[in-house]
Amino acid sequence: MTLLIDAHQDIAFNALTFKRDIRLSAQEIREQEKDTLIPLWNEGEATVGWPDYQAGQIAVIFATLWNPPKAYCSGAWDVLSYQNTDQASRLAHHQFDYYHRLVEEDPDKFTLILGQADLTRVLTAWEKLGDGKACPVGLMLHMEGAEGLRSIDELREFFELGVRQVGPVWAGMRFCGGSKQERPFDSEGLELLDTMASLGLGMDISHMSESAALTAMDHFEGAVIASHSNARTLLKGRSGERHLTDQVIRKLFERGGCVGVVPYNKFLSTKWELNSPHDTVTISHIVGQIDYFCQMAGDSTHVGIGSDLDGGFGFPNIPMEIDTIKDLQKLEPALLARGYSTEDINNIFHLNWKNHLEKMLPK
Repeated sequence: MTLLIDAHQDIAFNALTFKRDIRLSAQEIREQEKDTLIPLWNEGEATVGWPDYQAGQIAVIFATLWNPPKAYCSGAWDVLSYQNTDQASRLAHHQFDYYHRLVEEDPDKFTLILGQADLTRVLTAWEKLGDGKACPVGLMLHMEGAEGLRSIDELREFFELGVRQVGPVWAGMRFCGGSKQERPFDSEGLELLDTMASLGLGMDISHMSESAALTAMDHFEGAVIASHSNARTLLKGRSGERHLTDQVIRKLFERGGCVGVVPYNKFLSTKWELNSPHDTVTISHIVGQIDYFCQMAGDSTHVGIGSDLDGGFGFPNIPMEIDTIKDLQKLEPALLARGYSTEDINNIFHLNWKNHLEKMLPK
């Protein structure tokens, strides 16, 4: 099997909201959640867990700190949504505490990636052992939505705690337009980008509106990605501002960036709805998104996987061949059948994200 780097998972959110223990397998979590409302709230059953990472050769994960504004709270169960910036900061610190506690209690299972040496150590272990032998999964901490910062200066504190990449917006409005609200970049938003650049943080344009993403890429000088976004053209306008226009994709590729394809049925097919037959969306839809980006780039060096699995969706609302994250390995034969080479698959599975991390992480 080929090593895989996943550019987006909301591990802390799931642990603190639903009490999911990421050290267990997805199947064990499903058993625990039988006869509960958690699969309904999270739009699906669990698909990730440490044994599944091992089985699927998931070597590195961009692990998020994500808490949404209260205006987008989905119900009383949504305990990580915030009403003000003090509350947002406190909730973000809870997620930091979770990740630090996880790696301290189970260093044989998880380790933080804070610099290039950590990345090398993690990937070297997987390359030497791999194929069924247990290795710690590397977690690179990523802030999804900086709208809850008490001040721009707080970002410096979060950097010291381990954040290495930031998606400036989720919903939008405070700094610029997002996937739910539109507005131009303001001076505070540009100051945020400048602070990110000064700290060496990477920027994620996922969840930005088209105009915000274009402005951000013109202004920001550091490494840029779209961690978990699909091509808006293939979704025929269904996705609003959530996914990437061709203009944004071209600009991202000009900047040397990479995009992570999301295997959520709603983001793969215009025909799919909740409760659609399970065979409505297949792994070929993921390959179609990957191929779209490769054709635009002219090669396979600008696309990867940003699964977002269990980040608001899970089984069975994913392509029918996928039961848990380990089944992302089924992309390899599907891509080979589409004419992609082994080199292409290595790029898509892990090398593109590895190259991005090497550009971004401190030495």
